[in-house]
Amino acid sequence: MEQVGTENVLRNLQLIDGRTVDIAIRDGIISAITPAGRAEGKTVLDGSGLYVSSGWIDLHVHAVPELHPYGDDIDEIGIKQGVTTIVDAGSCGADRIGAFYAGSLLAATNVLAFLNISRIGLERTDELSQLEWIDRDEAVQAAAAYPDFIVGLKARISQSVVKENGIQPLKQARALSGETKLPLMVHIGSAPPDISEVLELLQPGDVITHYLNGKSNNLFHADGTPLQGLLEAVAKGVHLDVGHGTASFSFRIAGQAKKAGIPLNTISTDIYRGNRLNGPVYSMSNVLSKFLYLGYSLEEIIHAVTRNAALWLKRPELEGISVGQQANLTLFALEEGRKELTDSEGDVRVADHYIEAKGVFANGSLITC
Repeated sequence: MEQVGTENVLRNLQLIDGRTVDIAIRDGIISAITPAGRAEGKTVLDGSGLYVSSGWIDLHVHAVPELHPYGDDIDEIGIKQGVTTIVDAGSCGADRIGAFYAGSLLAATNVLAFLNISRIGLERTDELSQLEWIDRDEAVQAAAAYPDFIVGLKARISQSVVKENGIQPLKQARALSGETKLPLMVHIGSAPPDISEVLELLQPGDVITHYLNGKSNNLFHADGTPLQGLLEAVAKGVHLDVGHGTASFSFRIAGQAKKAGIPLNTISTDIYRGNRLNGPVYSMSNVLSKFLYLGYSLEEIIHAVTRNAALWLKRPELEGISVGQQANLTLFALEEGRKELTDSEGDVRVADHYIEAKGVFANGSLITC
């Protein structure tokens, strides 16, 4: 095979399909993918023992540092976690989305966002308790102003957020979705409203986040079988997103979902400063390791933070690794050793191998984690 001349080479990296390759990069663009040892150029990394994938995508984060408690610095939950693209899940409504967009341009991490249907966003944690905060005109204008940044609308539909308004905020979100042509990401949690009311309003392409939560208002019967409404939602194309967070991932429910054959669409962290520093999230690697413990294959897990997320986002440039694309890569290891993994209910499981992010190649540079 003819050798390829280039400027930078990442050598001896393993793909999740088992192949070991060199990846040659010129001016930030992948110029060649060759069998290991065949690319010619300046070695910037000997990745022996490391895996490579397209850059990890976290579909649910909170990345506005000044918001409390749900906020953090973009690069702390992005490239420093091995995550090259984050999607802020409704930290901002129409009042703040412009400032957030401007700030995101200063980060090394690629940033997209769901627009909170409440104009105040997460300035309060009961942002849907007053229906007048759902300002139709401002939401429509914001969606039109940032079409390449805003990927959907976010509605947090649990009792602590909606208070006495029940299902009404989601009905208004559904109407806004129709006007803006944007899908919904719906946070599910404690009732009221009942989960059955939420499921009835979802359409193909919408996202249920926190679908593995262990609260009483969840998507599974007491015997572990999925609700008929969940099965119907999956059948019509509703997307399931983990959204681990502080209170929304249960090993028990995740095991039931796997046993029932519920698809693993996207794994996201719902990370912010508190659960990054104090757990139970800590990092994307830590969350991915929980699915490794549950028995999912490495290929299934990595697809859930690369290809599956990119397909939902309609960003084909983020789907995989191919010649001619911007080099947008995550480097990670599959480590052996004892690791304690804790879910949102305090349930501790002990794994004997785990995933650990080691770095990213993004924006033309190699950055180690």
